[in-house]
Amino acid sequence: MGKEAKTNAMRILERAKVAYTAHEYPHEEGVAVDGVTVAASIGEDPACVYKTLVTQGNSRNYFVFVIPVAAELDLKAAARSVGEKSVAMIHVADINKVTGYVRGGCSPVGMKKQYTTVFDESVLSQPKVYVSGGRIGTQVCCVPADLIKAARATTAKIIF
Repeated sequence: MGKEAKTNAMRILERAKVAYTAHEYPHEEGVAVDGVTVAASIGEDPACVYKTLVTQGNSRNYFVFVIPVAAELDLKAAARSVGEKSVAMIHVADINKVTGYVRGGCSPVGMKKQYTTVFDESVLSQPKVYVSGGRIGTQVCCVPADLIKAARATTAKIIF
């Protein structure tokens, strides 16, 4: 991969000395693809491919949750995991302003600011995990513990 192909997420993983592999998948420019389709495109079980969701709590703070692509975020459990009364998904139009990423290319590593980040605890049972590499069409694969450390994240049961 050439230098220009690196994303902010990849640079941060490298800086943290986290071994990763980058995987490209076919996509239409600027069009987000759902996570189950991404998993199929890279030939992986959807259980080890995770999506990054950005929420806002009643405190007005932002929180990032990382869950398997076929799962649904349990908003009550997610709120409890970060000590909030409630959290709600942010509007798609706000994703870039809040994270620096576009919808479908939002990585838990390398956002504009360091937000409280929680991975679903199911990640701990995976030998490897895929998350967005920071742009549509790119996934990065890492050992879960390394990815959690690089994202400065914790884990909790946050899916139904």
